[in-house]
Amino acid sequence: MKQLFKILSLVAIAVGLVGCIAAPIDMTPQTEQRLRAQPPIRFLLTFDDGPSASSFWNPTMTVLDSLATNPVQPNIKAVFFVQTGAPRAGDSDIGREVMRREHAEGQILAFHTATHSHTNHRSLSPEELEQALSKGSADIAAITGVPTTLLRPPFWNYDKRTFAAYQQHGLHVLLTDLSANDGKIWGFNASPRRRAHFLRTMSEVRERIALGELPVVDGVIPVVVTFHDLNRYTARHTREYLQILLDSAQATGVKTAQKPFYDDTAELQRAAMARTVKDSSEAVELPGIWNWFWDKNAH
Repeated sequence: MKQLFKILSLVAIAVGLVGCIAAPIDMTPQTEQRLRAQPPIRFLLTFDDGPSASSFWNPTMTVLDSLATNPVQPNIKAVFFVQTGAPRAGDSDIGREVMRREHAEGQILAFHTATHSHTNHRSLSPEELEQALSKGSADIAAITGVPTTLLRPPFWNYDKRTFAAYQQHGLHVLLTDLSANDGKIWGFNASPRRRAHFLRTMSEVRERIALGELPVVDGVIPVVVTFHDLNRYTARHTREYLQILLDSAQATGVKTAQKPFYDDTAELQRAAMARTVKDSSEAVELPGIWNWFWDKNAH
């Protein structure tokens, strides 16, 4: 079963990468008119799978440096979905030190996993899931001093059972609108088609914005973007990715706010909560083929 899952995951990634080269959707006059009635967007950055436990050129630390100082906007805040039980991530002295820095700098620590590896929550028994949710929440609260409220399931995957367990722990599922497709940590993890990819997916999100499908929070539309801070390529290119997002919005006719990224933790929290999934049966949109892969609507 595990081998089958790995094969399916590789197929999903391969197909997703092929989709990156598709041309952006042409903007029709009707879409252009509808966009004028919508407020500007603000990119809500999220990072999965960290923090890095590396003692040599720590990629999570590099991401934090880039968010703090860059040519686009200083002191950007993001949501970091952490793995508190993984020895290469949060279950290490270095990982916990990184999480303390994240919290001190106003970044939001959120739940991803609390198991030894990047385990699909649906594969856990009710007892194992309960233990993981309790442990992960406690691990994060030990650093932040407050209960965590945001969760992103590994592989974006949940069902009615796991969703109900999240709710019992006060955890709300945040998915994404845009993904860098940078989840590969070892081996070839570069992204040579990153500009074309974001241009295409931004045009897809633009269509949803024009239809009024995304909520307005504090006068802007939060657009959720996902990266992986364990990916060293992503860490080296974080400043470039910020500019790519702005260029993609401009090229597809999407207005960005005067501050295109969140720099206030409270505003970031409100925006993230507004974008969470309210019910396990709610139809959701994920980048690439993930909706088909997980058949979300069959929950």
